[in-house]
Amino acid sequence: MKRKTWAFAAVGAVLAVALLGWAFAPRPVPVETAAVTQGTFEAVIEEEGKTRVRDRYVVSAPLAGVLQRIALREGDAVQPGDPVALLTPVLPVLQDERTLREQQARLEMALAGRERAAARVARAQVGLQQARTEAARSGELVRQGFVSLSRFDNDQLAVLAAQRDLEAAEQDGRVAWHDVEQARAALSTVQRGPAAAQGRAFVLRSPVAARVLRVAQQSEGAVAVGTPLLELGDTAQLEVVAELLTTDALKAVPGSRVLVERWGGAGALEGRVRLVEPAAFTKVSALGVEEQRVRVLIDLAGDPAAWRALGDAYRVGVRIVTLSVEGAVQVPVGAVFPVEDGEAMAVYRLDGGRARLQPVEVAARNGAQAWVRSGLKPGQEVVVYPSSAVRDGQRVQRRKVS
Repeated sequence: MKRKTWAFAAVGAVLAVALLGWAFAPRPVPVETAAVTQGTFEAVIEEEGKTRVRDRYVVSAPLAGVLQRIALREGDAVQPGDPVALLTPVLPVLQDERTLREQQARLEMALAGRERAAARVARAQVGLQQARTEAARSGELVRQGFVSLSRFDNDQLAVLAAQRDLEAAEQDGRVAWHDVEQARAALSTVQRGPAAAQGRAFVLRSPVAARVLRVAQQSEGAVAVGTPLLELGDTAQLEVVAELLTTDALKAVPGSRVLVERWGGAGALEGRVRLVEPAAFTKVSALGVEEQRVRVLIDLAGDPAAWRALGDAYRVGVRIVTLSVEGAVQVPVGAVFPVEDGEAMAVYRLDGGRARLQPVEVAARNGAQAWVRSGLKPGQEVVVYPSSAVRDGQRVQRRKVS
């Protein structure tokens, strides 16, 4: 009986020790994990922007006179040569030499502007031909495997930009021709004298096909020479203006891909950076901090029918792609942290239910992913947002990120 009692006591003691050991044994730390993936990595700059009509035209009064009430309203469409306003000239009884010389000078300025516009058209045609030649050469080199596909894409974008420049130059040429005709008509009215001009309406016509953006003078009344009457613009030729910090603008090189979001329609619109203005300006943020910013001009790409509903000065969001890498190894940014020296980076890699400290080389990061150049392989799992309880070799309990 004593032996049985001692045996039961020994078994009970062993069980008690085992229970105590199990109760006080370290538990696996619950952690969130994510898989190491491989794919396209993109570094972007996110900023607010607004749309802007690329070319605006102001119709002003070439002569002093009485303006009849303008029937056009904001949003109305006009074609080249359509009458937009009627002006009855009011010339002084004593016509002086100064007024005549002013009108002659206006005509000379208009003629010079027409020549300058013609030179710009010729230069844009040469630029377009050169861009097309470079794109054809790059296409042949891509087929032979001598240059990368990104080089060919950039040359294609250069062709598109050159085509846009030619269209803008031709539009300016038509406007310059219209200015010459207006100046000649005004000079003819002055030369005929007050008696001939009395009661004859001077017709102001639209220089381009556009829409009315603003009517500066709606009511009938007397206007002076040079008074703005209408503002015209082609809403099908829109661009996006984003004000970036100067440190970010250095990365947004011309030709960079842009995604235009939060514009009110479905999906994102494609765009390309056309120009980073050379001069910056100081802007005070909402927190009262002075910032140096620079305007970045973005051309909308694709079918204009997709963003037909957009107008002038609409607010949009832009994401400028500054870096794009194919086949990049990526992890969530929350998995990467600096090690003790503060210079190197590391992650906790899962290995058989334990967390292993793994040094990594981070090449770049965006708002969600970090591009790991070395240290990890696709398919491995890492700890996301590791707590202070996680140590090298610590047992962990996996919990997938939802």
